Amino acid sequence: MHKPRLDKLRARRAFDQAASTYDEAAVLQKEMGQRLFERLQWVRLQPERILDLGCGTAAFATPIMKQYPKAQYLAMDFAEGMLRKAGKQGRWRKRPTCVCADIDLLPFADASIDVIWSNAAIQWSTDAQQLMSEVSRVLKPGGLFNFTTFGPETLWELREAWSAVDDLPHVHEFIDMHDLGDLMLHQGLAEPVLDVEHMCVTYKDTRALMKDLKALGAHNASSNQSRGLTSRQQLQKLQKAYEPFRQKGVLPASYEVVYGHAWKAEKKQSVAGEVKVSLPKRNIL
Repeated sequence: MHKPRLDKLRARRAFDQAASTYDEAAVLQKEMGQRLFERLQWVRLQPERILDLGCGTAAFATPIMKQYPKAQYLAMDFAEGMLRKAGKQGRWRKRPTCVCADIDLLPFADASIDVIWSNAAIQWSTDAQQLMSEVSRVLKPGGLFNFTTFGPETLWELREAWSAVDDLPHVHEFIDMHDLGDLMLHQGLAEPVLDVEHMCVTYKDTRALMKDLKALGAHNASSNQSRGLTSRQQLQKLQKAYEPFRQKGVLPASYEVVYGHAWKAEKKQSVAGEVKVSLPKRNIL
Protein backbone atom coordinates (compact mmCIF):
# COMPACT_ATOMS: atom_id res chain seq x y z
CA MET A 1 0.00 0.00 0.00
CA HIS A 2 1.22 3.50 -0.81
CA LYS A 3 2.14 5.48 2.30
CA PRO A 4 1.36 9.20 2.55
CA ARG A 5 4.41 11.41 2.10
CA LEU A 6 3.97 13.21 5.40
CA ASP A 7 6.50 15.20 7.41
CA LYS A 8 5.18 14.56 10.92
CA LEU A 9 7.33 17.24 12.51
CA ARG A 10 5.88 19.81 10.12
CA ALA A 11 2.35 18.51 10.75
CA ARG A 12 2.87 18.66 14.51
CA ARG A 13 4.05 22.26 14.33
CA ALA A 14 1.08 23.18 12.15
CA PHE A 15 -1.41 21.74 14.66
CA ASP A 16 0.40 23.37 17.57
CA GLN A 17 0.06 26.74 15.84
CA ALA A 18 -3.59 26.08 14.97
CA ALA A 19 -4.71 25.18 18.50
CA SER A 20 -6.19 28.64 19.14
CA THR A 21 -8.08 28.78 15.81
CA TYR A 22 -9.08 25.14 15.32
CA ASP A 23 -12.45 25.07 17.08
CA GLU A 24 -13.82 28.05 15.17
CA ALA A 25 -12.72 26.64 11.80
CA ALA A 26 -13.64 22.99 12.43
CA VAL A 27 -17.26 23.17 11.26
CA LEU A 28 -17.01 20.04 9.11
CA GLN A 29 -15.01 18.12 11.72
CA LYS A 30 -17.63 18.92 14.38
CA GLU A 31 -20.41 17.67 12.10
CA MET A 32 -18.46 14.46 11.50
CA GLY A 33 -17.91 14.06 15.23
CA GLN A 34 -21.59 14.57 15.97
CA ARG A 35 -22.57 11.86 13.51
CA LEU A 36 -19.90 9.56 14.93
CA PHE A 37 -21.22 10.22 18.44
CA GLU A 38 -24.75 9.36 17.29
CA ARG A 39 -23.48 6.04 15.95
CA LEU A 40 -21.96 5.32 19.35
CA GLN A 41 -25.52 5.24 20.72
CA TRP A 42 -26.21 2.12 18.66
CA VAL A 43 -24.03 -0.11 20.84
CA ARG A 44 -24.29 -1.01 24.51
CA LEU A 45 -21.01 -0.42 26.26
CA GLN A 46 -19.72 -0.17 29.81
CA PRO A 47 -16.12 0.88 29.16
CA GLU A 48 -13.50 1.39 31.84
CA ARG A 49 -11.06 3.28 29.59
CA ILE A 50 -11.79 5.32 26.47
CA LEU A 51 -9.04 6.58 24.19
CA ASP A 52 -9.64 9.67 22.04
CA LEU A 53 -7.06 8.95 19.36
CA GLY A 54 -5.70 12.10 17.70
CA CYS A 55 -8.01 14.11 19.92
CA GLY A 56 -7.18 17.64 18.78
CA THR A 57 -9.12 19.86 21.19
CA ALA A 58 -11.22 16.84 22.29
CA ALA A 59 -14.45 18.55 21.27
CA PHE A 60 -16.59 15.52 22.16
CA ALA A 61 -14.93 14.64 25.45
CA THR A 62 -17.69 16.24 27.52
CA PRO A 63 -20.67 14.37 25.99
CA ILE A 64 -18.75 11.08 25.91
CA MET A 65 -17.69 11.42 29.57
CA LYS A 66 -21.28 12.27 30.45
CA GLN A 67 -22.50 9.13 28.68
CA TYR A 68 -19.85 6.95 30.36
CA PRO A 69 -19.31 8.64 33.74
CA LYS A 70 -17.37 5.74 35.25
CA ALA A 71 -14.84 5.51 32.42
CA GLN A 72 -11.38 7.08 32.35
CA TYR A 73 -11.09 9.36 29.30
CA LEU A 74 -7.64 9.47 27.67
CA ALA A 75 -7.10 12.34 25.22
CA MET A 76 -4.07 11.63 23.02
CA ASP A 77 -2.51 13.88 20.38
CA PHE A 78 0.96 14.68 19.08
CA ALA A 79 0.46 18.46 19.34
CA GLU A 80 0.91 19.90 22.82
CA GLY A 81 -1.07 23.03 21.90
CA MET A 82 -4.10 20.90 21.11
CA LEU A 83 -3.72 18.96 24.36
CA ARG A 84 -3.72 22.15 26.41
CA LYS A 85 -7.18 22.86 24.98
CA ALA A 86 -8.28 19.23 25.40
CA GLY A 87 -7.35 19.26 29.07
CA LYS A 88 -9.98 21.94 29.72
CA GLN A 89 -12.86 19.81 28.47
CA GLY A 90 -15.30 18.16 30.84
CA ARG A 91 -16.05 19.54 34.29
CA TRP A 92 -13.76 20.55 37.12
CA ARG A 93 -14.40 17.28 38.91
CA LYS A 94 -13.46 15.24 35.88
CA ARG A 95 -11.15 16.24 33.05
CA PRO A 96 -9.54 14.17 30.28
CA THR A 97 -6.19 12.56 31.03
CA CYS A 98 -3.94 14.06 28.34
CA VAL A 99 -1.21 12.04 26.64
CA CYS A 100 1.22 13.45 24.06
CA ALA A 101 2.13 10.66 21.63
CA ASP A 102 2.15 9.50 18.01
CA ILE A 103 -0.88 7.60 16.69
CA ASP A 104 1.45 5.11 15.03
CA LEU A 105 3.13 4.17 18.34
CA LEU A 106 0.63 4.06 21.19
CA PRO A 107 2.10 4.30 24.72
CA PHE A 108 -0.45 1.93 26.26
CA ALA A 109 -0.27 -1.65 27.47
CA ASP A 110 -1.68 -4.54 25.47
CA ALA A 111 -5.43 -5.07 25.89
CA SER A 112 -5.82 -1.99 28.12
CA ILE A 113 -8.46 0.07 26.24
CA ASP A 114 -12.19 -0.68 25.89
CA VAL A 115 -13.13 1.94 23.28
CA ILE A 116 -11.03 3.89 20.80
CA TRP A 117 -12.77 6.97 19.44
CA SER A 118 -11.05 8.88 16.62
CA ASN A 119 -12.58 11.78 14.71
CA ALA A 120 -10.81 13.12 11.60
CA ALA A 121 -7.37 12.04 12.79
CA ILE A 122 -6.09 8.73 11.42
CA GLN A 123 -5.33 10.28 8.02
CA TRP A 124 -2.24 11.75 9.73
CA SER A 125 -0.73 8.29 10.13
CA THR A 126 2.32 7.62 7.97
CA ASP A 127 1.83 3.86 8.21
CA ALA A 128 -1.80 2.73 8.27
CA GLN A 129 -0.79 -0.91 8.76
CA GLN A 130 1.23 0.01 11.84
CA LEU A 131 -1.65 2.14 13.10
CA MET A 132 -4.17 -0.69 12.81
CA SER A 133 -1.70 -3.05 14.46
CA GLU A 134 -1.40 -0.67 17.41
CA VAL A 135 -5.16 -0.19 17.64
CA SER A 136 -5.63 -3.96 17.70
CA ARG A 137 -2.85 -4.40 20.26
CA VAL A 138 -4.19 -1.96 22.86
CA LEU A 139 -7.89 -2.86 22.53
CA LYS A 140 -9.30 -5.43 24.91
CA PRO A 141 -10.92 -8.47 23.27
CA GLY A 142 -14.39 -7.31 22.29
CA GLY A 143 -13.28 -3.66 22.40
CA LEU A 144 -14.60 -1.13 19.87
CA PHE A 145 -12.70 1.02 17.36
CA ASN A 146 -15.00 3.83 16.16
CA PHE A 147 -13.62 6.45 13.76
CA THR A 148 -13.99 8.95 10.94
CA THR A 149 -11.38 9.91 8.40
CA PHE A 150 -11.11 11.27 4.85
CA GLY A 151 -10.96 9.38 1.55
CA PRO A 152 -8.99 10.07 -1.65
CA GLU A 153 -11.64 12.34 -3.21
CA THR A 154 -11.14 14.88 -0.43
CA LEU A 155 -10.13 18.34 -1.74
CA TRP A 156 -9.91 17.02 -5.29
CA GLU A 157 -10.68 20.48 -6.73
CA LEU A 158 -7.77 21.99 -4.83
CA ARG A 159 -5.48 19.17 -5.92
CA GLU A 160 -6.39 19.68 -9.59
CA ALA A 161 -6.00 23.45 -9.34
CA TRP A 162 -2.52 23.10 -7.84
CA SER A 163 -1.54 20.70 -10.63
CA ALA A 164 -1.90 23.64 -13.02
CA VAL A 165 0.62 25.62 -10.95
CA ASP A 166 3.47 23.13 -10.40
CA ASP A 167 4.28 19.42 -10.01
CA LEU A 168 4.74 19.48 -6.23
CA PRO A 169 2.28 17.88 -3.76
CA HIS A 170 0.07 20.49 -2.08
CA VAL A 171 -2.80 18.33 -0.81
CA HIS A 172 -2.52 15.48 1.69
CA GLU A 173 -2.82 11.94 0.32
CA PHE A 174 -5.73 9.96 1.77
CA ILE A 175 -6.17 6.18 1.96
CA ASP A 176 -9.11 4.43 0.29
CA MET A 177 -11.63 3.00 2.75
CA HIS A 178 -11.45 -0.46 1.16
CA ASP A 179 -7.73 -0.58 1.98
CA LEU A 180 -8.49 0.50 5.56
CA GLY A 181 -11.02 -2.32 5.86
CA ASP A 182 -8.50 -4.87 4.61
CA LEU A 183 -5.88 -3.62 7.06
CA MET A 184 -8.29 -3.92 9.98
CA LEU A 185 -9.02 -7.54 9.09
CA HIS A 186 -5.32 -8.33 8.74
CA GLN A 187 -4.62 -6.89 12.19
CA GLY A 188 -7.28 -8.85 14.06
CA LEU A 189 -10.13 -6.35 14.03
CA ALA A 190 -13.39 -8.17 13.42
CA GLU A 191 -16.50 -7.27 11.43
CA PRO A 192 -15.25 -3.96 10.02
CA VAL A 193 -18.02 -1.80 8.61
CA LEU A 194 -17.27 1.32 6.57
CA ASP A 195 -19.44 3.82 4.75
CA VAL A 196 -18.90 7.16 3.08
CA GLU A 197 -20.65 10.51 2.69
CA HIS A 198 -19.67 13.28 0.32
CA MET A 199 -19.75 16.71 1.91
CA CYS A 200 -18.96 20.12 0.48
CA VAL A 201 -17.78 23.32 2.15
CA THR A 202 -18.00 26.50 0.05
CA TYR A 203 -15.84 29.62 -0.03
CA LYS A 204 -15.96 33.00 -1.71
CA ASP A 205 -12.40 32.59 -3.02
CA THR A 206 -9.24 30.48 -2.73
CA ARG A 207 -7.77 32.84 -0.13
CA ALA A 208 -10.63 31.98 2.26
CA LEU A 209 -10.13 28.25 1.63
CA MET A 210 -6.39 28.42 2.29
CA LYS A 211 -6.99 30.50 5.43
CA ASP A 212 -9.44 27.89 6.72
CA LEU A 213 -7.02 25.01 6.12
CA LYS A 214 -4.29 26.91 7.97
CA ALA A 215 -6.65 27.63 10.88
CA LEU A 216 -7.33 23.87 11.09
CA GLY A 217 -3.64 22.99 10.95
CA ALA A 218 -4.49 20.91 7.89
CA HIS A 219 -2.47 22.69 5.25
CA ASN A 220 0.24 20.86 3.34
CA ALA A 221 2.73 18.90 5.45
CA SER A 222 4.17 16.75 2.67
CA SER A 223 7.80 15.71 2.99
CA ASN A 224 8.17 16.59 -0.72
CA GLN A 225 6.80 20.10 -0.37
CA SER A 226 8.89 23.09 -1.32
CA ARG A 227 10.43 24.71 1.77
CA GLY A 228 9.97 28.20 0.36
CA LEU A 229 6.95 30.44 0.83
CA THR A 230 4.19 30.32 -1.77
CA SER A 231 4.64 33.34 -4.03
CA ARG A 232 1.94 35.81 -5.00
CA GLN A 233 2.30 34.66 -8.60
CA GLN A 234 1.65 31.02 -7.58
CA LEU A 235 -1.44 32.03 -5.61
CA GLN A 236 -2.74 33.99 -8.59
CA LYS A 237 -2.24 30.93 -10.80
CA LEU A 238 -4.02 28.78 -8.22
CA GLN A 239 -6.96 31.16 -8.07
CA LYS A 240 -7.25 31.19 -11.86
CA ALA A 241 -7.10 27.37 -12.03
CA TYR A 242 -9.74 27.00 -9.30
CA GLU A 243 -12.25 29.40 -10.88
CA PRO A 244 -13.76 26.86 -13.36
CA PHE A 245 -15.12 24.95 -10.34
CA ARG A 246 -17.15 27.94 -9.13
CA GLN A 247 -20.89 27.22 -8.81
CA LYS A 248 -23.63 29.66 -7.84
CA GLY A 249 -21.06 32.27 -6.94
CA VAL A 250 -18.96 30.13 -4.58
CA LEU A 251 -15.99 27.78 -4.80
CA PRO A 252 -16.58 24.20 -3.57
CA ALA A 253 -14.17 22.19 -1.44
CA SER A 254 -15.26 18.55 -1.54
CA TYR A 255 -14.68 16.05 1.24
CA GLU A 256 -15.03 12.26 1.10
CA VAL A 257 -15.92 11.47 4.71
CA VAL A 258 -15.38 7.87 5.80
CA TYR A 259 -17.07 6.38 8.88
CA GLY A 260 -15.89 3.07 10.25
CA HIS A 261 -16.01 0.73 13.19
CA ALA A 262 -14.66 -2.69 14.08
CA TRP A 263 -14.31 -4.92 17.14
CA LYS A 264 -11.19 -6.49 18.57
CA ALA A 265 -11.52 -10.16 17.74
CA GLU A 266 -11.73 -12.55 20.68
CA LYS A 267 -9.33 -14.82 18.82
CA LYS A 268 -6.95 -14.36 15.89
CA GLN A 269 -9.14 -13.61 12.87
CA SER A 270 -8.59 -15.03 9.42
CA VAL A 271 -7.71 -12.39 6.81
CA ALA A 272 -10.36 -13.91 4.57
CA GLY A 273 -13.09 -12.05 6.44
CA GLU A 274 -15.57 -9.70 4.83
CA VAL A 275 -15.53 -5.91 4.88
CA LYS A 276 -19.01 -4.42 4.71
CA VAL A 277 -19.18 -1.20 2.72
CA SER A 278 -22.21 1.07 2.46
CA LEU A 279 -22.41 3.85 -0.11
CA PRO A 280 -25.25 6.28 0.65
CA LYS A 281 -26.67 8.06 -2.35
CA ARG A 282 -27.27 11.39 -0.65
CA ASN A 283 -24.81 14.26 -0.44
CA ILE A 284 -24.59 16.30 2.76
CA LEU A 285 -24.28 20.09 3.21
